[in-house]
Amino acid sequence: MPEPLASFAPPMAHPQVVRVYSTYQDPDYECPWQSLAPRGSTGSGVILGPQLVLTGAHVVANSTFVQVQKQSAPQKVEAEIIAISHDSDLALLRVAEPKFAAGIKGARIGDLPALSAKVAVVGFPVGGEEVSVTEGVVSRIEVQRYEHSQRHLLAVTVDAAINDGNSGGPVFGDGKVIGIAFQSLPDAENIGEMVPAPLIRRFLAGVRRGLPPHVPGLGITTQGLENPALRRWLGMQANETGVLVTSVQYGTSASGELQKGDVLLQVDGLAIADNGTVRFRNRFRCQHDVVVGDHFVGDRLRARVLRAGKRLDLQLSMRPMAHLVPRYEFDVMPTWFAFGGLVFQRLTAEYLKVWGDTWWDKAPKEFLHLYHSGDRTEQRQEVVILAQVLADALNVGYEHMHNDAVVAVDGKMPRDMVHFVELVSAARGVVRLQLSSGATVLLDAAAARKAGGRILAKYHVPADRSADLLPAAGKGRSRNR
Repeated sequence: MPEPLASFAPPMAHPQVVRVYSTYQDPDYECPWQSLAPRGSTGSGVILGPQLVLTGAHVVANSTFVQVQKQSAPQKVEAEIIAISHDSDLALLRVAEPKFAAGIKGARIGDLPALSAKVAVVGFPVGGEEVSVTEGVVSRIEVQRYEHSQRHLLAVTVDAAINDGNSGGPVFGDGKVIGIAFQSLPDAENIGEMVPAPLIRRFLAGVRRGLPPHVPGLGITTQGLENPALRRWLGMQANETGVLVTSVQYGTSASGELQKGDVLLQVDGLAIADNGTVRFRNRFRCQHDVVVGDHFVGDRLRARVLRAGKRLDLQLSMRPMAHLVPRYEFDVMPTWFAFGGLVFQRLTAEYLKVWGDTWWDKAPKEFLHLYHSGDRTEQRQEVVILAQVLADALNVGYEHMHNDAVVAVDGKMPRDMVHFVELVSAARGVVRLQLSSGATVLLDAAAARKAGGRILAKYHVPADRSADLLPAAGKGRSRNR
């Protein structure tokens, strides 16, 4: 008697690769007290263990419900996020079903590939329902800007197609996961990028050790020193190379150690070339901040600088990256405060996206300047903006004064949003707000507080501030970005 045809079916290709379904709900930065309508998206992931799936952070960002589906079964199984690093665009899911991966051997993590190494991108791109495999080679290894987090971290470029739906899926090399697909270049053909194995290993090691998920950042802006006259003026020796530190962001790894005007000669034991690159792993020439991807928050990083003619060896305590204008905010609601019908927010990249996909061209030029060039200092750690005006007899004449930064409350610059709320709440008599455009807003403090409830009710605003600004929440408020 002949055997059933099913017994002759070929083995499933890459059974560890799964489809990830995410229902997400993004905040509404135009009405920060509410969220946008829920939406759904799909991506890919890879099974690492009995109930563990690795995927991309952007696949499950702002998610309210996550499911995964094996190739071998039509059923979707609920999963939860147990760790997420928005910096490196990685997330680890735990599947609710204990036997989800029964019979499937978890994928192993490889190492950084060589140039021209063969790779296979496996996932569920748009255009079909079955798993897709595209092959190519490694074409470039260098520091790239991660679209999800706006961080500059090590990435590997491959010429295998990476399309919508591939995101979060594995890139295999020699039978191991050597990367997670995370973005492609829209104006190029078959050029995609993956989070490399070293960052994946670091992320998973941090999860096991219970460490913060952030990739630390140096927090400096530098200038190359290829000009001989500038090198001589700085007192550099003929055999010395490095970069000039032009700014240091308060609260970052370099804060309190590096200074504006320092020449950074070495970092993590690697000599910095005059164009800002280092010889990473003795194989690739990358921008010097590539070294942060090898460290956790709390680690110590060696640095050597030339300062006022003296060569100093320093130890930097690694901290999360911080900007005056935060580059991303996921899985949190916006911070906002309403007073007398005036609605204030913090300037963030997510707020700038109110201007659409081309916000870098359409947003107010002052906001873009603060985003690109604003320095985070001890005196000013966030930018408070007057985002909108809920028109009322109390604030008549101020309707047009939206999208303007607050530079002073009764003559005092607000350090951050918490400080701004404290200044306004403590005001008596007339509250005077000075805006960066030069405009002045005056409100009678008592009248504004009395009218607040009426104005909020008229515009269906549920409270006068976001939950993180309530008195109990304000103590010890901290945001790592």
